[in-house]
Amino acid sequence: MRKPLGAALFALVIAGAGAAPAVAAPEPAAVDTETATSVVRDAVTSTTAAVSRITAPTVQAVNFAGTVSLSNCSGSVVRFPGSEDNDPAMVMSNGHCLETGFPAAGEVIVDRASSRTFGLLNAAGTRVATLRASKIAYATMTDTDVSLYQLTTTYAQIKSSYNISPLTMNDTHPVAGTAITVVSGYWKRTYACNVDGFAYRLKEGAWTWKDSVRYTSACQTIGGTSGSPVVDNATGNVVAVNNTGNEDGGRCTDNNPCEVDESGNVTVRAGINYAQETYQIPACFGVDNKLDLSASGCTLPKP
Repeated sequence: MRKPLGAALFALVIAGAGAAPAVAAPEPAAVDTETATSVVRDAVTSTTAAVSRITAPTVQAVNFAGTVSLSNCSGSVVRFPGSEDNDPAMVMSNGHCLETGFPAAGEVIVDRASSRTFGLLNAAGTRVATLRASKIAYATMTDTDVSLYQLTTTYAQIKSSYNISPLTMNDTHPVAGTAITVVSGYWKRTYACNVDGFAYRLKEGAWTWKDSVRYTSACQTIGGTSGSPVVDNATGNVVAVNNTGNEDGGRCTDNNPCEVDESGNVTVRAGINYAQETYQIPACFGVDNKLDLSASGCTLPKP
């Protein structure tokens, strides 16, 4: 799995982008037919481009605001579509990022006390605050790989103190081909790619996950990116949580998950990385962000 960070260190190289040089306007010249035609053509092109800029849909650049760094993983402050500003804020990461270690296959953790801390990042990736959990509201590595911590602060308090809003969790299934960004609060690094498709079952060692998101090859996530939110570039909403990748071509072993289809056929995709869908989570949280695993539409595994 895209495991918690161990002793390994990774060198991150950031390439700077240079600005395009300005082009000086030519000296005035005598106007002839060819020049006049060129001027009209350029004017039409310029106007068309301007109209395109006005009418084209705007896609906000994905940044680090609302993401968090854990001691060994990444995560994010999330809200559900029905959450209110005065609700206790929630932090999402992976089940395998718990401070108590990996949950066993079939294990589900609910309402366990926790005082874990998280480093809150602003848009630029600067740590601006330390948030603290009051409990692990829900965590498992069965069917999915997720942990949800309830914080001691509300969304409104975080917004008032740091001008940072939570990321909203989509409650609809992600779509193949969607442009996405994996945002790692641990590394303060982003990975851009697309949803390549979905694995009916993703098996890794003792754990099996259902309907996992498979990235295109551009998202080469590394250790420490576990728990990163997977953001839909067009909406800014969370559609999945990053959790694993096949590191060296192994078949269904730790750090080398394999895909299993409905007929039991196994496919190994060396170097390809995965995330777990989150659309099914909001149905399990009600008023005041309280967990209700018996709620209508809630399909998360139960203890």
